[in-house]
Amino acid sequence: MDKQLIQEFIARRVAKELQDGNVCNLGIGLPTLVANFVPEDKTVWFQSENGFVGLGPTPTEDKIDTYITNAGGKPVTIKTGGIFFDSATSFGIIRGGHVDLTVLGALQVDEEGNIANYMIPGKMVPGMGGAMDLISGARKVIVAMEHTAKGDKKILKACNLPLTAAHEVNLIVTEMGVIEVTPEGLVLKEINPEFTVEQVQEMTEPTLIIAEPLLQM
Repeated sequence: MDKQLIQEFIARRVAKELQDGNVCNLGIGLPTLVANFVPEDKTVWFQSENGFVGLGPTPTEDKIDTYITNAGGKPVTIKTGGIFFDSATSFGIIRGGHVDLTVLGALQVDEEGNIANYMIPGKMVPGMGGAMDLISGARKVIVAMEHTAKGDKKILKACNLPLTAAHEVNLIVTEMGVIEVTPEGLVLKEINPEFTVEQVQEMTEPTLIIAEPLLQM
């Protein structure tokens, strides 16, 4: 699969974690695609940290409204019943524990549920943004990312980049599998049938616990 298909594959799987009535925040990049794959039988309210609830699917070229963007500055749609508000209200929702789940990308995740997703030392970065607030404020944290970066492992025994948050990640979804963070370690719950368990383990630094039964994504 090319990069776009990989990202859509991951986003489709993450969308299965959404429950009817959820309030969900999507990080910039790959996570924003999740809004395109909400099951038809579920109503999910996507919260955008720049100030609205009711984010909809990515607009087609003829439907773009440049005044409606997500936190990453990308054009989005807003659903009927959506509402705009200021940043203070937005972060009150996040910090007040009113977000059911957040979906973010990551540079690294480790077996203790630590996440590094905002800085590579020596490189210019725009800042942490709302990631720290989201990860600590949401009831469930899902990392949606490609399994490796240019062949380098991203799921590690211990993150070596500056942490965004510690012990907060619940689930990791990549193109290779679905991995749950547990007190006993990382559990491979689902696997992409295009890969073997041995291949997933080879691209993952900590030893994976293989679920029984191991389901297909």
